[in-house]
Amino acid sequence: MTDRLPESTLRLGLPSGSLQNATVDLFGRAGYRVSIADRSVFPRIDDPKMSAVLFRAQEISRYVCDNIVDCGLTGYDWIVENGNEKDVVEICELEYSRASVNPVKWVLAVPDESVVRTPEELNGAIIATELVNVTRKYFEQKGIKVTVEFSWGTTEIKARLLDAIVDCTETGSSLRANNLRIVDTLLTSTTRFVANKKAWETPWKREKMENIAMLLRGAIDARAKVGLKMNVPEASLAEVLRLLPAEKSPTVSRLADQAWVAVEVILEEKQERELIPPLKRAGATGLITYPLNKVIA
Repeated sequence: MTDRLPESTLRLGLPSGSLQNATVDLFGRAGYRVSIADRSVFPRIDDPKMSAVLFRAQEISRYVCDNIVDCGLTGYDWIVENGNEKDVVEICELEYSRASVNPVKWVLAVPDESVVRTPEELNGAIIATELVNVTRKYFEQKGIKVTVEFSWGTTEIKARLLDAIVDCTETGSSLRANNLRIVDTLLTSTTRFVANKKAWETPWKREKMENIAMLLRGAIDARAKVGLKMNVPEASLAEVLRLLPAEKSPTVSRLADQAWVAVEVILEEKQERELIPPLKRAGATGLITYPLNKVIA
């Protein structure tokens, strides 16, 4: 891959698996069309200055360090697990995940019926997890002797076969479905956009990565916002502006009919349902709300 690409191409690592669809959607809202053919690990991006390859999120920070790719998106958990915190440049944090907008938490869990209430009660226990290095360090720092075994998946069922597990959760639904109880949280993780240090020192690559980060952040910031447009009689303008959130600065434009103005503002989506009825009662008409792809502060 690296031999065939021109030097003017930014090489991007994208996560495959559970984070793949959410990542493609995020890039789409940021303005990049990403398409992935069946069984292909080389997504197409509608930007001639970018190429992409799919890796497991667990591997991406290593491949960034090794200059296989210039930059990539991966979880903070896997950066820590690989010991790469000081080996990559963190461009930005991106608060999105596979199933929700919640950060991923790696938790120590036991069956509901277990007598274990604290990590110290697991002294001598066998722990199953995919996050082996972080788990070992956690128990070592507490002075608790355990055996940490790598889990190849379906970790939840191993809590009853062994003594406990360390597993990731966003909503806790899988743990509850398997009748597991959280004892402690080891790590909270969000997606990070990281760069190879040499690539970051290359001016055009750095600018390109900063541009991508800006657009991705804008797409995330727009996630919970909507645009609101309305027509307002000049006589009602002061009342309408009073109803709008004080921290917002609406755009007010004169209409052809001098007795009316157009007002446009960006709001938190949850504010929309509370504002529209009083705005209508205050005299606003033609109220339109619309979703946003990006909000660049």
